[in-house]
Amino acid sequence: MTAAADPEIEAPVKKSKMPLILGLVLALVGGGGGFFAVNSGMILGSGESGSEDAHGGKDADLHAEDGHDGGMDGPKAAFVPIDPLVISIAGTSGTRFLRFAAQLEVPPEHETEVASVMPRVVDVLNGYLRAVDLEELSDPDVLMRLRGQMLRRVQVVTGQSQVRDLLIMEFVLN
Repeated sequence: MTAAADPEIEAPVKKSKMPLILGLVLALVGGGGGFFAVNSGMILGSGESGSEDAHGGKDADLHAEDGHDGGMDGPKAAFVPIDPLVISIAGTSGTRFLRFAAQLEVPPEHETEVASVMPRVVDVLNGYLRAVDLEELSDPDVLMRLRGQMLRRVQVVTGQSQVRDLLIMEFVLN
């Protein structure tokens, strides 16, 4: 056999893994840089992150709005109590009762206005809680949903900016 007839057997050339490693490193650096830029507010917003409490960030602002301002000027919120409600709920196993007590978190300047419409607030809450099914009240996750629904109804009665939150003090079904 001649040399022209024998095909030369060449080993396949291995490709370098350097472009893959370089691409992975650049992706990680780019992702980290993008996260930092968005989180610090350089891109897409004011940069309110939950970890800025020590620097006067979002958490410090939330504490100041809630009346926890480090004891400098006094409370930034007032609480208007709602008289306890006892609501009868008809079910398949007979009548059961729900005892409900709450407080409304309001700005101090709106405390008297909200207290003056308290009969309307009680009426709205009483009507809503009577309409809730007994089976729904047995669900462990119901309290958050009810709280949101009741807060929305109270804000409709009192005005959107007058009530910040509804704090449930007592919720007993017997």
